[in-house]
Order: sequence, then structure tokens, then C-alpha cells
Amino acid sequence: MLAKSILFILPKKNFNEVEFLTTKRLLEKGGCSIFIASDANSFCEGKNGLKVKNDVSLFNINENNFGGIVFIGGSGVKEYWNNQFLHKITKKFFEKKKITAAICSAPVILAKAGILKNVAATCYPDDKAELIKAGAEFKDENVIVRKNIITAKNAQASEEFAEAILAKLNS
Repeated sequence: MLAKSILFILPKKNFNEVEFLTTKRLLEKGGCSIFIASDANSFCEGKNGLKVKNDVSLFNINENNFGGIVFIGGSGVKEYWNNQFLHKITKKFFEKKKITAAICSAPVILAKAGILKNVAATCYPDDKAELIKAGAEFKDENVIVRKNIITAKNAQASEEFAEAILAKLNS
């Protein structure tokens, strides 16, 4: 079912493996199908060496094929902060009222895409200035849900993040 097809955006290098594996496992357990998109040619590599094959190139993303989008964090995701193409995709998911979720350093992408203006959100504490600069209301909480937007602080919040996504999908 389309609503349970979730697109994960992974940076080609240095994604957070705990965030990825925990969120993926819990969403799959909840009945979701997970698809990976990246600008990597074939494999994305986590900060500890985990290699993950991407299913879709960033430039072939069609928001109509998925019920939601999840941006996984880690230091590599900072390369996506100013990616205009990802900002456009983010807005499409958001405008179609699909789940638009990000964890760790990735909520900055949502903020820079313009969907967090005057919206409470969280992110990795070191990146809070970027979130605020882009117009979001930073809150030091593990997970924040505002309409179809879900943001999470760090890897320790991965389970709560996945549960919030599932709750939203099932509501």
C-alpha cells in the first residue's frame, strides 16, 4: 500500500547507522516498505562502514510513489542542507500532507526548504543555530510532531522517532 511506502534519504557518506537501522527496523515491523534514495552511485556508507544500496537516485524521486519521506542524519547529511532539489522534494511531500520527517542534523534541510517557518522543531543540538536561522522555533525535545512534520534530536531518539512516524501513518 502506498501510504506504507516510506522513502529514506541517506547521504552517500557518514550517515548515522543507529538512526537508519533503528528507524528502518521499527517501520518495517509496523508494515512499511522502505526505499532508499541518495546521490551515491551505488552504495551509501555509514560513519562506521555499513554499506547500504540505494533503490532510487535523488533525481528520480516521485512523491506520488510514497506515503512519506524520512531524512536520516549523521555528519554527511550536512552536504544536503543547501540542496535545492531536496528542498523542492521536501515541499512536495509537505504540501501533499505526506509525512515529512528528519532526525539529528537532517531537520535543517526541512528548515531551509521553508516548511519549518515559525514551527516548533528539534535537531542535533550543535545544529540548532542553523534551524533558528532558517525560521524554526527550536525546542530541546527528543521528538516533535507538528501536523505532518516529525523532527527528532539524535540517535537516542530513533525509537521514539519511528513510533511517531508509525502513529502518524496509522492515524
